Amino acid sequence: MGQKQQQPNPDPLPEPKKRRRVGFSNIDAGVEANDCTKIYLVSRKEEVGNSDGFCISPVDLNSFFEEDGKIYGYQGLKITIWISSISFHAHADITFQGTSDGGKGITDLKSALEKIFGETLLENKNDFLQTFSTENNFISSAVSNGEKLQNKASNGHISHFNSNSEAASSDLEVVRMVVSNLAAGHLYSRLVPLVLLLVDGSNPIDVTDPSWELYLLIQKKMDHPEKPQHLLLGFTAVYRFYRYPQGSRLRLSQILVLPPYQHKGYGSYLVEVLSNVAISENVYDLTVEEPLDYFQHVRTCYDVKRLLAFDPAQSAVKSAVVCLKQGKLSKKTHVPRFLPPPDVVEDVRKTLKINKKQFLQCWEILIYLGLDPLEKHMEDYVTIISNRVKADILGKDSETLGKQVIDVPSVHDEEMSFVMFRSQNSKVGGVQMDEDQAKTQGEQLQQLVDERIKEVKLIAQKVSQKHV
Repeated sequence: MGQKQQQPNPDPLPEPKKRRRVGFSNIDAGVEANDCTKIYLVSRKEEVGNSDGFCISPVDLNSFFEEDGKIYGYQGLKITIWISSISFHAHADITFQGTSDGGKGITDLKSALEKIFGETLLENKNDFLQTFSTENNFISSAVSNGEKLQNKASNGHISHFNSNSEAASSDLEVVRMVVSNLAAGHLYSRLVPLVLLLVDGSNPIDVTDPSWELYLLIQKKMDHPEKPQHLLLGFTAVYRFYRYPQGSRLRLSQILVLPPYQHKGYGSYLVEVLSNVAISENVYDLTVEEPLDYFQHVRTCYDVKRLLAFDPAQSAVKSAVVCLKQGKLSKKTHVPRFLPPPDVVEDVRKTLKINKKQFLQCWEILIYLGLDPLEKHMEDYVTIISNRVKADILGKDSETLGKQVIDVPSVHDEEMSFVMFRSQNSKVGGVQMDEDQAKTQGEQLQQLVDERIKEVKLIAQKVSQKHV
């Protein structure tokens, strides 16, 4: 018996269409400028093209690249920059495996580097190499009309200087120049890239303003006595303010010792020269604009040494130490602030040109140095520091009517958000902190105290053998 045949479907269903696979290219995450860039400070053309030069670490390159500080569109990117310590020209060697737009475009590297180096950036490598011979006397020529302030044998003054080094037989000199002078302005314009790269938060000064002065630390090499070469080791830019009726004030705005010469005492030497200028010209005082921590350390070490030899300050310190040794300040409800007498503050300003704020920084260190035996009185000393820190942060009357700082949530930056208020009454009208807030505030204040004590001890070790 035969099988029944199935009738064909008059309207067969269409075959399902195959789905087309769509590929998405990887989104370009970019690369940090600091991660793909190396910068060398070189003094000879033979050092260009290899790693023989001094590799410097910039503060932050990212701020010069795009809005988020990254470089986009390159694979295997390497940027090597050489800066001449002879003429302060620069040359960049840029290599990469390929480029592609991954959604963020392709960064214009030339434009970004020009933001830093400006006209000092030489695109042609041969042109850059030629500057080592054609501009060999750039520094010598630039400072030739400057005012020589102070000469010092480098092996006779710098405390950390290695007397076995090549520079031990050379001389140091500081040359002062008004920035509005054509040669000084031209020299500073060559130094601007190093200022941007190495000084955190810096901006170029106005080279047309005659109130700006450059103090250039120069090393004179006598390899060829008939034609000595001058090397720039560092500089500081100082602004001279007018003070009624016939005086002036000096404010140090920028200071930079070139990386190969750092940690050898040259920064202290520049501070010494500026202090001597302030005293000899009888300016009102010498201040520093937003000093970085390391420079503040150098400055304080130098000022403490001077104050140790200044009789009015030492007499006041001895009186404060006698008061402190009366004991058990931590048990007292009210602890005196142990501030120096106003007449001593004024005497220090007039004679040493140390302003009040800086003197108070040094004052705590001078008291520490005056404690003997140190261990017996350390608890009371820490109490003084703790009370001063609390007064600075919360107000002079922090126990009752002072200021209070409370952290508040923020979508911008949780760690940096707070409100400050002054309570009118410890019970009525005041904002009460819960236990966690009070604990956090106490921990933060204690951290500041610990950091200050550590700083005091470190400076004391450097300026006095007694506390080594």
